[in-house]
Amino acid sequence: MTGNISLTGRYAVLTHGNTRIGVSSKISKKDREAYKERLQEYQNDQYGLIIRTNAKDAAFEDVLTEIEQLKAEYEHLLKYAASRVCFSCLKSAPPSYITDLKNVYMDGMEEILVNDAEIYEKICGYFKKEMPENLELVHFHDDSGYPLGKIYSTETAVEHALAERVWLKHGGYLVIQLTEALTVIDVNSGKNVRKKGDDESTLKMNLEAAKETARQIRLRNLSGIILIDFINQDEEKNEETLLKEFRYFLAKDPIQTTLVDITALGLAEVTRKKVRKPLHEAVREIE
Repeated sequence: MTGNISLTGRYAVLTHGNTRIGVSSKISKKDREAYKERLQEYQNDQYGLIIRTNAKDAAFEDVLTEIEQLKAEYEHLLKYAASRVCFSCLKSAPPSYITDLKNVYMDGMEEILVNDAEIYEKICGYFKKEMPENLELVHFHDDSGYPLGKIYSTETAVEHALAERVWLKHGGYLVIQLTEALTVIDVNSGKNVRKKGDDESTLKMNLEAAKETARQIRLRNLSGIILIDFINQDEEKNEETLLKEFRYFLAKDPIQTTLVDITALGLAEVTRKKVRKPLHEAVREIE
């Protein structure tokens, strides 16, 4: 329970109780400083603002318009709450699919297909209000003979996304295991035959594994502490190359993800902010 209300928009979050003005670390330092300077007029002792990663490619006027909308909603809630009786619902969280649409990047999006009439209407309502320029992307799939799940093999895709073993292109594979406290990812050479002492081949395999590991972290929406056991390398320069490339792959994640370091046991330690439930929990709820 908390009395600190937060209202989340596509580009910004209004936070009651936390009065600072913050900007996502995913936005360049230059733009972060520009945002903080231009938003000084909103500094007050009631609420604060956080500029989200989604705002990095948005026009400042669009971000400002949304902030004004959040501010108006906040002021309405405060005024409305004073006259309501106990246990009144002042505001409820949107459905998870609306939250996902709010967080997803629309660049390159070609189409959003929906085969449920009620969900389709709610998504259209959201787009009309928040992103009218993208409303034309939403289409209703009304064909019971060819459901979306069969057309796009979604069940198979989910099975692959939750599989413990993930094969790599050149014969190696990842083993991904979830525990209560952390996630462990082990890199194995598998079918890839390499000569002993061939550090260059090991580096290539580790780089391929690093790219796929970063992808799997995003795909499965893993969070918290993640330990990756790459194949041991003899040369220090190759280890440095691996860490540099791994940081590059992780930086593509819109959610804050940090490669901390290599532990004394040779494990790469990664931390990722938890924004929503991981894929395996979301699928379990649906089932």
